[in-house]
Amino acid sequence: MRRFTATACALALGAAGLIAATAGTAQASACSHSLLPLPDSSCTPGADNSDVTQSDIHSTICVSGWTATVRPPTSYTNPLKAQGIIDYGYSDTNMADYEEDHLVPLELGGAPRDPGNLWPEPYSGTQTAHSKDGVETKLKNAVCAGTITLSAARSAIRSNWTTALEVTGIG
Repeated sequence: MRRFTATACALALGAAGLIAATAGTAQASACSHSLLPLPDSSCTPGADNSDVTQSDIHSTICVSGWTATVRPPTSYTNPLKAQGIIDYGYSDTNMADYEEDHLVPLELGGAPRDPGNLWPEPYSGTQTAHSKDGVETKLKNAVCAGTITLSAARSAIRSNWTTALEVTGIG
């Protein structure tokens, strides 16, 4: 609830063009970044897009370009990213150093606009937003090939994206 309230505030500030004024303000963090490269599950539990099911993957996630049809615009995600940087207590507040990432990726039918599925994932470190992108693609390819189920892929990436390939037997 706290992240939702903060998110609503960030969206309002972003719409008013005031988000830059709050991004540098020191505030107590509501989420922990101690588990990086994983998000704090109390703030970012992940969420599924109910419009994507195992039975319709070949008309949704397995269609080239499908994610572009559901990806929210940066006008929506940038205020969430700014608030998330504060919520996670990152000392680096440069928004360019983070990807506002979907924990359950759009490639696996993650909820596009659910704040509980979005978090500011750093581009720095040993396992980064770029590393996760490769995991997402491999899982989606395995789901589309019928090697694993959509549910198994979502569960594995939600639990720990760094071990998702091993847990599912893909990597």
